[in-house]
Amino acid sequence: MSYQPNERGYWGEFGGRFVPETLMYPLEELTDTYFAVRDDAGFQAEFRQLLTDFSGRPTPLFHAKRLSEKLGGAQIYLKREDLGHTGSHKINNAIGQVLVARRMGKRRVIAETGAGQHGVATATVCALFGLECVVYMGTEDMRRQALNVFRMQLLGAEVRGVDSGSRTLKDAINEALRDWVTNVDSTYYLLGSALGPHPYPLMVRDFQAVIGREAREQILEKTGALPDALVACVGGGSNSIGLFHPFLNDQSVRMIGVEAGGRGNALGEHAARFNEAGGGKIGVLQGTKSYLLQDENGQIALTHSVSAGLDYASIGPEHAFLHSISRAEYVAASDAEALAAFQLLSQTEGIIPALESSHAIAYLQKLAPEMPAAATIICNLSGRGDKDVNQVQEMLATRDADL
Repeated sequence: MSYQPNERGYWGEFGGRFVPETLMYPLEELTDTYFAVRDDAGFQAEFRQLLTDFSGRPTPLFHAKRLSEKLGGAQIYLKREDLGHTGSHKINNAIGQVLVARRMGKRRVIAETGAGQHGVATATVCALFGLECVVYMGTEDMRRQALNVFRMQLLGAEVRGVDSGSRTLKDAINEALRDWVTNVDSTYYLLGSALGPHPYPLMVRDFQAVIGREAREQILEKTGALPDALVACVGGGSNSIGLFHPFLNDQSVRMIGVEAGGRGNALGEHAARFNEAGGGKIGVLQGTKSYLLQDENGQIALTHSVSAGLDYASIGPEHAFLHSISRAEYVAASDAEALAAFQLLSQTEGIIPALESSHAIAYLQKLAPEMPAAATIICNLSGRGDKDVNQVQEMLATRDADL
């Protein structure tokens, strides 16, 4: 089966391009440029070289023996995206898109960010190539991720706080889109996840698929067989689709995306878009048709997650498609479960995960014991937890004070 979108950017009924007329031309220009460089040997060679020499790929596939033993059941392998330059998978897409921007002659780059990792990655590649960089970030996320704000500024980026709405990722994307509409001639919008209007979901997926290609080669080398399951957290969905894509035609491989279950099932208490009882319905947000959280009147709902990177009302259209055809499974982990998993991995394997990745680790505690000891799971460790330690310290102190 082909898992490519059609020429209009749709996977089944999901995707497309729902934007103001003023953005149709720049999106067409971007599409033409991307499809040209996608098949350009020189572009791909430069991309691969930067992934190797600048970002440090390939990232390891680590057999988490102590975690596997503690949980019982399947053997767990961690794809160590946290060891890439800047500390997460976001650098893969940032490198690819900045090369596209240079091909288009753009000297100014804008981006949105939630947890700050995409903003840091964008600021990093702009510093590498001497480009002007502006990053939009919700003020609530700036509060939660003060370290990443300073990292972006240190790299020469201007960080513009967004104080509207929930002051999180959705609002940062809104402001970035407004900027792009105003400055389309000079500006490239480096979108950070597999979201938005065509060709962004496809382009981001392609740049992140290096994760799954490497993981596939590595697990075959280590075990001689494909994994039984893949697990990754899902916000917009770039780290997960990057892991899943090279395995999509392997029907024996289960694929499980873990959304943010937040504090509860009520609308506004979580960010689990496939939770229909909790407000998840098909709709259009920020340029694409997918599942999103909305109230009974169709208004975009507030979301909540302990993790800034998962705190978003919609999900990438390819994930919506995989859900609709039952090729991938989508579950949720709560704030409390993610916080416990953050501590578990730190103390069991000496690896401090990002709060986003901790949602995937949390689900392993349910999945692994249900599987035989000969089974294998690859879990994508999408980022490291340095950015989250102050937040976790505060949450643990508050929790312990309440006991």
